[in-house]
Amino acid sequence: FTLSAAEAANIEVKMLNKGAKGVMVFEPDLVKIQPGDSVTFISANPGHDAMSVPGMLPDGAEPFEGQLSKDVTVTFTVPGVYGIKCKPHFVMGMVAVVVVGDPSPNLEAAKAVKNPGKAGKLFTELLGSL
Repeated sequence: FTLSAAEAANIEVKMLNKGAKGVMVFEPDLVKIQPGDSVTFISANPGHDAMSVPGMLPDGAEPFEGQLSKDVTVTFTVPGVYGIKCKPHFVMGMVAVVVVGDPSPNLEAAKAVKNPGKAGKLFTELLGSL
């Protein structure tokens, strides 16, 4: 059973200077999708980007890096957990998690990645909720 591109979902995640959870946030910061779905990271405020966190993506998944102050749409095809960060605001905790289908292929590996400051704390909370 496969979904055609027309049936695949696209979720929008805003990159914000200030959101419900504080400053320098992805909103929402936890997204659950199915393989083949896309996430569009929207540069709602300038000065943000979205990129995958090394070690926090499943085997076989392609890392990605968006451009500063530009929207980026990523199609996720490999099941697992993806850590996402805003490069300029990473230490301030501007991170998100995308779960594609079943998180188990790399959930423990993602939890084991050491991230700095507030980013590490938020990843622990987000991954711990799965």
